[in-house]
Amino acid sequence: MILRFDNQTALITGAAGAIGKSIAQGFAEGGARVFITDIDQAGLDQSVAALQAGGAQAAGLAANITHEAAVEAVVAAAAKFGDGTVDILVNVAGVVGQGKVEAITEAEWDHIFGVNCKGTFFFAKHVVPLMKARQSGKIVNFSSKSGKTGSAIMSSYSAAKAAVIGFTQALAYELADFGITVNCLCPGITDHTGVWSNVSAGYIQNLGKSREDVIKQFTAKVPLKRLAQIEDIVAVTMFMASRGADYMTGQAINVTGGREMH
Repeated sequence: MILRFDNQTALITGAAGAIGKSIAQGFAEGGARVFITDIDQAGLDQSVAALQAGGAQAAGLAANITHEAAVEAVVAAAAKFGDGTVDILVNVAGVVGQGKVEAITEAEWDHIFGVNCKGTFFFAKHVVPLMKARQSGKIVNFSSKSGKTGSAIMSSYSAAKAAVIGFTQALAYELADFGITVNCLCPGITDHTGVWSNVSAGYIQNLGKSREDVIKQFTAKVPLKRLAQIEDIVAVTMFMASRGADYMTGQAINVTGGREMH
């Protein structure tokens, strides 16, 4: 199946990071107009420049996605860029947190929920009216394997990502009559990303293991015996946003090499 997104506008959050940037590139190669956002202005500028250098119609606006006014400004700018609408919303932006439960502070807990949950909510809140007006749209949220089965020393992150799955399912029911599908992706550990760098560093510190032992510990649990690659994540994300997924909504799809099977 060739995935084309001609004359569609895709809004991708967290697009200064490795996964978000690659997803933006994938949609651009599929013919979409791409509007991206991230809190990192310098990284965002680099992502926009790279997309434009490749011939893409691309623009971006930096924002702290835990602030509703900032999200509203991004959505308005994306709609203006996209000829009045946003056809595809991909909520990639997220942060990971580690630590034993008794050591997690209220501020750390709130930060994890703020970025992973509140940011996803704010973007959906302000994009949905545009999609309702067109009676169509695709929303792809990012959860995690840890949102399906909680991960030790990552209770705040696991709880937040589980909340994203529940939010996705509720929106799928709420928006079905408007031709809008809502699904989410649950990646396993993905190589060459900031999240994996942070998670592996945390496990090295908290478990007292070497980096090599941490990698062996995680890949040993994966039936396909490797970590996810960014390309694996991009491919499934683009499918969820395509016409091929028109009859799929409310799903939390694992991309874990078989590590997660429910």
